[in-house]
Amino acid sequence: MLLVAALYALMPALWLLVSATKDTGDLFGHPGFEFGSFNLFGNLKQLFTIDHGIYGRWLLNSVLYSVVGAFVSAMLSMLAGYAFDKYDFPGKEKLFGLVLLGVLVPATITSLPTYLLFSKIGLVNTYWGVLLPSVVSPFGVYLARVFSEGYVPGEVLEAARVDGAGELKIFGRIALPMLSPGLVTLFLFSFTASWNTFLLPLIMLSDQHLFPVTLGVYSYYTTTAQSPEFYPIVITGSLVAVLPLVVAFISLQRFWRSGLTAGAVK
Repeated sequence: MLLVAALYALMPALWLLVSATKDTGDLFGHPGFEFGSFNLFGNLKQLFTIDHGIYGRWLLNSVLYSVVGAFVSAMLSMLAGYAFDKYDFPGKEKLFGLVLLGVLVPATITSLPTYLLFSKIGLVNTYWGVLLPSVVSPFGVYLARVFSEGYVPGEVLEAARVDGAGELKIFGRIALPMLSPGLVTLFLFSFTASWNTFLLPLIMLSDQHLFPVTLGVYSYYTTTAQSPEFYPIVITGSLVAVLPLVVAFISLQRFWRSGLTAGAVK
């Protein structure tokens, strides 16, 4: 069963890798998993030179949206989750319940209201229109509270307070290093969601120079019906767009796996 599940998960990636080596004739003249003439480098050259190299701009935009947005989102979620776990204040559980309600609301439902709000303050068709919504994560706050409960003993914080440390110093010097696996886990969740986001940029952006790579590749795909020569560009662009996610997961998998077990055993 695991082998079947692995094949099911890897077959689309394998098809993408094989198809990225083909030209237009091979794509339509050979079966999906059969290699044709090896044209990967030609496809890559065409991908990064077409329209004055705008694909490279889309990649940089995605890096900006994903890395900056994921880092800010992870830090805000960790601060909020730590506060919900370690501090007592009036209405804490009710407020946390309100945060959990945000988990139940799909992002597709909030995209149009977000667009209407941002249009009022002039943030539509700007980098901020995609960045700001990505830094708020109710699910991240929930996970951060679980991480805080599992990784940061209250006794350690009390000892630091007895020694005269302030709350910000306690969080930065003591709690945050303990929470580093959880922080990386939150970063990867947010990074993946931001990198794969499509609907929000589609609604927010009309300037091609602001597109993330997902929306940019889709804009090329919409032209394939009239221009079939764009098929290799779309497929190669999709393959290149997947690589940063693979690199991020492989390089951070040690933190990822330890973070996923937080709170599993009490």
